[in-house]
Amino acid sequence: MLIYQGKVFSVRRHRAVEPGGVNVVREVVHHRGSAVILPRLTDGRILLIRQFRLAAGRSLWELPAGCLDPGETALQAARRELIEETGYRASCWKKLLEFYPSPGFVDEKMTLFLAEGAQPGPARPEPDERIRVQRFSVPQLQRMIGNKKILDGKTLAGLLYFFSLP
Repeated sequence: MLIYQGKVFSVRRHRAVEPGGVNVVREVVHHRGSAVILPRLTDGRILLIRQFRLAAGRSLWELPAGCLDPGETALQAARRELIEETGYRASCWKKLLEFYPSPGFVDEKMTLFLAEGAQPGPARPEPDERIRVQRFSVPQLQRMIGNKKILDGKTLAGLLYFFSLP
């Protein structure tokens, strides 16, 4: 049963039988999915953005990311979001990871891409976006994580996964 329909997501009430035969009623947020971009410059530095997040009540350091538009692939969304939020364009794209940020109540799947060779250009932010773009070295980012300066979940997941690669 539909409870709410918004621009970005809907909420539905589902009746289901879980493993073990337990009957449950769950409210699930349905979301088209998102693309997350880890933009790496030719010198090895990584771009983060800083923007105010109303739900968190503060500005956060984040990897560029955004929702998939209807009919759009995750890669198409990643390319679009990188330009919109940072103005950068990348020459080489690689899908790194797909993950569910909060599967207890939302079906959103995030797809993390590595965008290699990112080069600057003019940004095209949404009218309500106020975004600061900054370049960081890997050691700087590792310190920021350790010092709890990066609090965004998708950014922590993306960076820590990237740092774990051989």
